[in-house]
Amino acid sequence: MSFSDQLMQYPQSQLREQILATTPDQIDRALQRPRLRVEDFAALLAPQISDIQLEQLALKAHKLTRQRFGRIILLYAPLYLSNECCNGCKYCGFNADNDLPRRTLTLSEIEQEAQVLRDLGFRHMLLLTGEAPKVAGIDYLENAVKVIKPLCGSVSIEVFPMALEGYARMVKSGVDGLTLYQETYDLDLYRDLHPYGPKSDYDFRLQAPEAAGAAGFRRIGVGALLGLGDCLTDVFYSGLHALYLARKFWRTQIAISFPRICPTEGGFAPMSLVSDRQLTQFICAARLLIPDAGLILSTRESETLRNHLLPLGITQMSAGSCTAPGGYSDHSDEGQQFAINDHRSPAEIAELISACGYEAVWKDWDNAFLETNIH
Repeated sequence: MSFSDQLMQYPQSQLREQILATTPDQIDRALQRPRLRVEDFAALLAPQISDIQLEQLALKAHKLTRQRFGRIILLYAPLYLSNECCNGCKYCGFNADNDLPRRTLTLSEIEQEAQVLRDLGFRHMLLLTGEAPKVAGIDYLENAVKVIKPLCGSVSIEVFPMALEGYARMVKSGVDGLTLYQETYDLDLYRDLHPYGPKSDYDFRLQAPEAAGAAGFRRIGVGALLGLGDCLTDVFYSGLHALYLARKFWRTQIAISFPRICPTEGGFAPMSLVSDRQLTQFICAARLLIPDAGLILSTRESETLRNHLLPLGITQMSAGSCTAPGGYSDHSDEGQQFAINDHRSPAEIAELISACGYEAVWKDWDNAFLETNIH
């Protein structure tokens, strides 16, 4: 059974009604289970959760994260290679209709950006592009990885979806991680938000993480852009998607991100608001659903919220981020995808992590782990 088949078992309207009809007793029973069922996960997303129940949920998430991950927080940095794009995504700063300075970094500029990040301490870098295959396609990415790989231990990509062959090329070039948001799992809304361009193909994007798993990626991250559609069902489907991938590709570490939509160059306003309380609830519920999943929180969020969420299930955080190509070297946010909210430096984030009794980890992976001829 593909994830598309599994998704059809949970029609959105019925799922939302089920979540909204959750009783306090159902939430209590879910909190008492040693391992969540999918139905329990839905119950823990209910907006009617009481403050006491939310505290119990947060405590369980904290204890489970400490048990599975210890006191470590992995730090990574996004590295934007290109903001050129042929998609019409209504919510994205890179929308082809937006009037912004377009730029695709040269290999020399890519190396310069990666060196800046290395000097800041980063050994995990996440490469991002728009979708413009003629200027920043698979060949371009392969060449970029060749330049970046000597400067860091782990290279991940958050780019356009690929078929199995493309992902196999990425793995061969040295990429070990993939992040791919479905944006929203609501098919009708997805079609409205993506009126033209390759990204308008909902099914191809939905199936791409499975192709990445088959290609041998070590890490795969999924999620929805919270605020585009109904957050209750989108978070449920994100958890369901992650659970499906974790079971099918058991050697791959699965991660879930919880990005809330930010202001963009195009001026898109969120269709719904996700409160800090809801975001906390979603993160803690996801930890109980998949105890070994990486849970990621980016600089989209404010420093105050990131401080408070750090001990409640988060295992990976970005720091000192810039969402414009060349921004680390140029110290400019011109042509950015979205505005960030936490402007603290990587060193300041590392100090915060230490002050909270945790350890900031800059590197936990190297290709040498894959070598079979080491004695």
